[in-house]
Amino acid sequence: VKLRVLSSFEDPDSTSNGTLITFEEDDTMEQAIISGIAFNRDEAKISLMGVEDRPGIAYAILGPIAAANVDVDMIVQNIGASGHTDFSFTVNRGEYQKALDVLEHEKNIGFAAREIIGDNKICKVSLVGIGMRSHVGIAAKMFKSLAEEGINIQMISTSEIKTSVVIDEKYLELAVRVLHRAFELEQAPKLA
Repeated sequence: VKLRVLSSFEDPDSTSNGTLITFEEDDTMEQAIISGIAFNRDEAKISLMGVEDRPGIAYAILGPIAAANVDVDMIVQNIGASGHTDFSFTVNRGEYQKALDVLEHEKNIGFAAREIIGDNKICKVSLVGIGMRSHVGIAAKMFKSLAEEGINIQMISTSEIKTSVVIDEKYLELAVRVLHRAFELEQAPKLA
């Protein structure tokens, strides 16, 4: 069933086509693979090294962080070895010290960790595009482009329409330029 929506501000006898709503796919609606690059320099990373690897450890760490109203963005938990693992996450730079204080207070109460390391000199760079979900190799091309410039990736997060990496903030501008060039974003968009 097709539905045509017309403006209530137009004369009913006007020649306006309005908007046609249908379940059919429109072959003319092509999507750019990568539509842009986003970045956030207002990030900080916290890593807990040598955390006991047990059920509930993620909650033991992040529960008190949430109770303190600190928003967590990216999370990475490594594979455990000898009963221990490393657990890292990012927070807004403005909440960095608050998160560290909460963890220092909770250390040895809700969890044990060999060391808590913080880094407030990081940034997040993301490739964004709805066409990413149907194209392989986008993340690999991103990682290769950054590696060729000597930019180390500290954390990775992916979704259907976005791939994000955490890098040292001193490489932010270089990373954005490199990715713009690698994905030809300074040119007219390539359609999928």
